[in-house]
Amino acid sequence: MNINYLHPSDQIVMMMERIYGYGMTTTSGGNLSVVDENGDMWITPASIDKGELTRQDIVCVKADGTIVGKHRPSSEYPFHKLIYTKRPDLKAVVHAHPPALIAFSIVRQIPNVKLLPHDYRICGTVGMAEYGLPGSMDLGNKIADVFASGINTVMLENHGVVVAGNDLFEAFQRFETLEYCARLEINARRIGTPSELVSTVDIVAHESELEEFTPTTITSEEREARREMCKLIHRSYEQQLFTSTQGTFSQRLADGSIITTPFNMDRKYLQPADLVRIKDGKREEGKTPSRSIKLQQAIYDAQPHIKSIILAHPPNIMAFAITDVVFDSRMIPESYILLRDIPKVPHDDLYTREEDTAKLFTPQTPIVIGQNCCAVVTGSSLLSAFDRLEVAEYSAMAVIAAKALGTIINMEPARIDEIDVAFKLK
Repeated sequence: MNINYLHPSDQIVMMMERIYGYGMTTTSGGNLSVVDENGDMWITPASIDKGELTRQDIVCVKADGTIVGKHRPSSEYPFHKLIYTKRPDLKAVVHAHPPALIAFSIVRQIPNVKLLPHDYRICGTVGMAEYGLPGSMDLGNKIADVFASGINTVMLENHGVVVAGNDLFEAFQRFETLEYCARLEINARRIGTPSELVSTVDIVAHESELEEFTPTTITSEEREARREMCKLIHRSYEQQLFTSTQGTFSQRLADGSIITTPFNMDRKYLQPADLVRIKDGKREEGKTPSRSIKLQQAIYDAQPHIKSIILAHPPNIMAFAITDVVFDSRMIPESYILLRDIPKVPHDDLYTREEDTAKLFTPQTPIVIGQNCCAVVTGSSLLSAFDRLEVAEYSAMAVIAAKALGTIINMEPARIDEIDVAFKLK
């Protein structure tokens, strides 16, 4: 989606729907703004239900201070104005109070954005602004002073977070990613001690240097794969298994080519034409595939029974990826039947030892966790891989919750043997 064709009012309504819909703000909380090419600021109104916001509710504060609209601008207008004054390169601001970030805010800590490889690249250094009365110039100055240092992501003591960007999509991605980091770290601390990523691989540079090819035909099989993949990508995003910038689907076609997700495009809005076809080691002209394409190809080459792959970073599974705690599937029959053995491999193995990693994905090992990276989930179809991803995330969520109740008691070996026989797992 090209945000340049959306009016600022539509941009704000669209992003507030996402923020409110995912439980990252309340009816009365949070505010967004955009500065247009004329220097006019478009901002959410004061005291209007964020769950029912329309484009007619958005307020325009002209460059000369004139207010246009049927409502008053947000009470937090002062800090929006001060941020733009001190950082004229920024064109959009997001402020909200998601529970995970509030948790960090009220203990006056900053989420660690270096637990996974992608997050620091999006958020950058995260600052902390001292407490100030909401809506006051004092708070506005404290926030703007942190932005003036070149930081784009700022936690507020006992308040929430303010994030800015070159446009509202970029600001939202920083906001969403920081909120994800907060949830991830909280989950990880419940089961163990989080460890920062240690890697020698620049996976952004590693994303793909494949030659291009120009497709001459699109088969019905490929069209169907693209349609089904987009449907499940959107579903994964809605269920918070993906974020806007993270999460990869892949399917092998009958001719051996691969359909995969593109690099760094918003998962919520992906359309069939956005997906990338890989054929004979070449990428579809004009498109950049997922950074994991070499691993995908290695898995398909080594494991003929696998037809689909998902790489995902759900916050419950990833709690096990950033700690030394083992994710054991023997908790309930469904988890064991679908997940089986779940080994961990070093982060760099996913990008430097693809062929060795691919050998792990036997029928008894459909999932591998990359340390400080992702869960790699395989299946005989797109739907089977997605089902497995859901079960893995919900099982991880159950284990984390169970830690607060007592000692986890896995199914006994005799019960596992019984399941193996009944479901022909061995």
